[in-house]
Amino acid sequence: MLQASEETLLSVDSGKQHPSPFVKWAGGKASLLPDLLRHVPSHLSNYYEPFLGGGALFFAICARNTDFNAHLSDINNELMNTYGVVKSKPDELIQLLSKFEHEYYRSKRMSNYFYEKRAWRPSNSIESAARLIFLNKTCYNGLYRVNSRGEFNVPFGRYKKPRILNAENIRAVSRALRDTNAELCSADYRTSLSICGKDDFVYLDPPYQPQSKTSSFTDYTPGGFSERDQHELAQEFEKLVDRGCTVLLSNSETPLTSRLYKGFEVRSVTVNRPINSVGSGRTGYRELVVLGNPE
Repeated sequence: MLQASEETLLSVDSGKQHPSPFVKWAGGKASLLPDLLRHVPSHLSNYYEPFLGGGALFFAICARNTDFNAHLSDINNELMNTYGVVKSKPDELIQLLSKFEHEYYRSKRMSNYFYEKRAWRPSNSIESAARLIFLNKTCYNGLYRVNSRGEFNVPFGRYKKPRILNAENIRAVSRALRDTNAELCSADYRTSLSICGKDDFVYLDPPYQPQSKTSSFTDYTPGGFSERDQHELAQEFEKLVDRGCTVLLSNSETPLTSRLYKGFEVRSVTVNRPINSVGSGRTGYRELVVLGNPE
């Protein structure tokens, strides 16, 4: 077990705007952060996160310090393009999102404007990033889901006044990505982790294993994330530890995940999941936090 006081692990620099997730993502880890941060060393050299999603843990670490090199990836091409635009062209993105927000609030029927943007095919990276953020803020329950053709297919969200643009946070995220020399790529997690070595820190947050056959939501990409994928991920977890990496993983608590990681330090915690069609269905989930320390 990594030894550090919780006070040290959770301390942050209060003198500037701290970055936070700029998109709402299924399986977001905001409620799990205290249980994750206690296992993150106070000093990092290389940080790898290959299932990036909303990046809650990465941003929480950046609030503490940015003196490390970040290697961030996700198989979702649109998402990683958006991170790249936030990092390198925040002002252009803010300008376009401001335009979308203004047009959205002035439209006679917000739902029509939403579906126009959902059907729109952007011509450059900035337009694609602005479209993803706009849809994420205005679609049903903030989901990101695609069909078999890779097309975003979540319906209109009917929010009264969603905050589409948070310019301060986009700038804070951009600064964090630049300060950590963030390497951003869209790739399979095995490709992203192929260069990991001794003393590197890896956080794995895969699409969660469904707790029942009816609770599955893994359609972030056309291929989803299957039970076989969970087995292969557990094998990769063990290989990384053998290579000298410290590996932290979170997943739902199921008979399968409990069995796959029984040889490591496992903690079961209760969490809230922000994406659920019914508010009462967002509480009381059991999730596993697994730590693999090299010998």
